[in-house]
Amino acid sequence: MRTLNITEDSVIDFLALRAKAYFELIKFRLSALVTFSAAFGFILGDSGYLFSWGQFLALILGGFMITGASGAANEIWEKDYDKLMKRTQNRPLPLKQISLSEAYWFTSLLAFLGISILWVFTNPITTLLGILSMVLYIFVYTPLKRVGPIAVFVGAIPGAMPPLLGWTAATGVISHEALILFGIQFIWQFPHFWAIAWVSDEDYKKAGFKLLPSGGKKDLNTAIQIMIYTLFLLPLGLLPTYFGLTGINSGIVATVCGVLFLAQTFSLMKDCSRKSALKIMFGSFLYLPIVQIAYLLDKV
Repeated sequence: MRTLNITEDSVIDFLALRAKAYFELIKFRLSALVTFSAAFGFILGDSGYLFSWGQFLALILGGFMITGASGAANEIWEKDYDKLMKRTQNRPLPLKQISLSEAYWFTSLLAFLGISILWVFTNPITTLLGILSMVLYIFVYTPLKRVGPIAVFVGAIPGAMPPLLGWTAATGVISHEALILFGIQFIWQFPHFWAIAWVSDEDYKKAGFKLLPSGGKKDLNTAIQIMIYTLFLLPLGLLPTYFGLTGINSGIVATVCGVLFLAQTFSLMKDCSRKSALKIMFGSFLYLPIVQIAYLLDKV
């Protein structure tokens, strides 16, 4: 009679693999970056004598859960398309590391807990904005990716929500300062998304995703549009300083980062190469956290 030889190491390895699969399902690194943007908005918005640690931690936890649920729902929706693309074919659902029913239950529970935490410990505005962000991302942006570049505009709305959620969690209102933070992250997403779409164009075509403007072409017209939206970041980056939300130092940092980011778009207009698009993509990864950290350090 055959006996099972289950050791402590094998159990640990199994649990580690399961944890890794769930981390990938919720797009952990992306969710962490989104949560950082929400924390950034909260810290800028909090002007109380004592820092509101309870609301801050609730925002971090609830916001992370909502973001993770959105990412997981996106992977559930696109599971058949992920199989077709090299960059996504090793995700847990295509590899069947997690069953579809498990993913549904886990995603639903994560969304429910995230919404509940925001509702109980922050305020209704923040909760409703979180729900709106999740609905737009899952049910509008995700299916529109196969329709046309309008998906980038729609996706930029939930993508720009985190600092707005952070601000409303701290203040309970949507003020002009909150809209400035939203606007910066909203505009930033166009060069960010289009650079990714340019670099991943072959993969995206396999799945039928249509995210590039100008008829989906990697040409001068698309490069010019990337440049124009990047150019908008220069005046937008100075608005927190102009309205007294931050000081002059962060305005200088935002301008320098904006100029360096913009300079990369000229190379793309010149040669329309994947290499230049790749530089813009990495430049976008650096621009936002550097500018947001500068605003935090320079908070007036």
